[in-house]
Amino acid sequence: MTESATLQKKDFQSDQIVRWCPGCGDYAILSAVQGVMAELGVPRENIVFISGIGCSSRFPYYMNTYGFHTIHGRAPALATGVKLANPNLSVWVITGDGDGLSIGGNHLLHVLRRNIDVNILLFNNKVYGLTKGQYSPTSDQGMKTKSSPDGAIEYPINPIRVALAAEASFVARTYDANIKHMAEVFMEAAQHKGTSFVEILQNCVIFNKDVFDDVYDRKVRDDHMIHLADGEPLIFGSEEKKGVFFTGSGLTVQKISDSSPEGLMVHNSKEHAPFYPNMLASMEYPAYPVPVGVFKRIARPTYETMLHDQIKVAKQRKGDASLKKLFHAGETWDIG
Repeated sequence: MTESATLQKKDFQSDQIVRWCPGCGDYAILSAVQGVMAELGVPRENIVFISGIGCSSRFPYYMNTYGFHTIHGRAPALATGVKLANPNLSVWVITGDGDGLSIGGNHLLHVLRRNIDVNILLFNNKVYGLTKGQYSPTSDQGMKTKSSPDGAIEYPINPIRVALAAEASFVARTYDANIKHMAEVFMEAAQHKGTSFVEILQNCVIFNKDVFDDVYDRKVRDDHMIHLADGEPLIFGSEEKKGVFFTGSGLTVQKISDSSPEGLMVHNSKEHAPFYPNMLASMEYPAYPVPVGVFKRIARPTYETMLHDQIKVAKQRKGDASLKKLFHAGETWDIG
């Protein structure tokens, strides 16, 4: 029996002391990821976790796999190199709303559009936590922090809409208060062939405490969130059932009547038309329930497959050449 067939969650727990603030949502995310790794059936030596800078980026230390703790915002670039060098590896990028959407925004955009087969987990707590509480690209307008004492005046980025605009082939959202949901989404991301982008709503107990409580607190979750499931109508509400309807010009929230309501939206993550997942991404509290689950998943050739196929064809056409011949090929000249 191979090691990968007998691995358990504890096998992915490293010998490092986990150093996050007590109550941080990162603990739950780590637990969910370690559980999913055990179920994947991939040997530990074939798994790589790559991170940038931030609280979330300590992740590779806590995974008993290979890993890189890289520099600010550059994790997608490192992950691209790792995947191209060895396409058989399961590569995971761990980033945050600051690391991934600010200094690393350009790198994130290109790994998404290229459709490299890596999994990107973006922890979104709407604040810079490691550097002690400055506002981030996702911070709410008006948020008061050490770098915005009079309130942030910038409009926040919606990570899901960024991923969709970059033509990511798999886009999803989950939240740290539900380990079961996280595990399900992470597993679906791992099974997708191509770039998987998962936004995780995550609570920073020190610098932005309870930022998502209006959405996912147990008391309001059923009324303020909607769990996406293929083939299921967009219905939510703990007592009074409501639905999300498409009226022709936009989305509305209406009470569900006894009859089958016309225009009630039914989820389809495989919808190729870009307007559908973008409509879902535009649903934000308090005007709409916040969607969680898989927004989009479409099949598309991966960058590394196309690149290695291209190299193979080039070798067949030109043969194996020496580096010296390559240097002196084409428009080159000697300087006397």
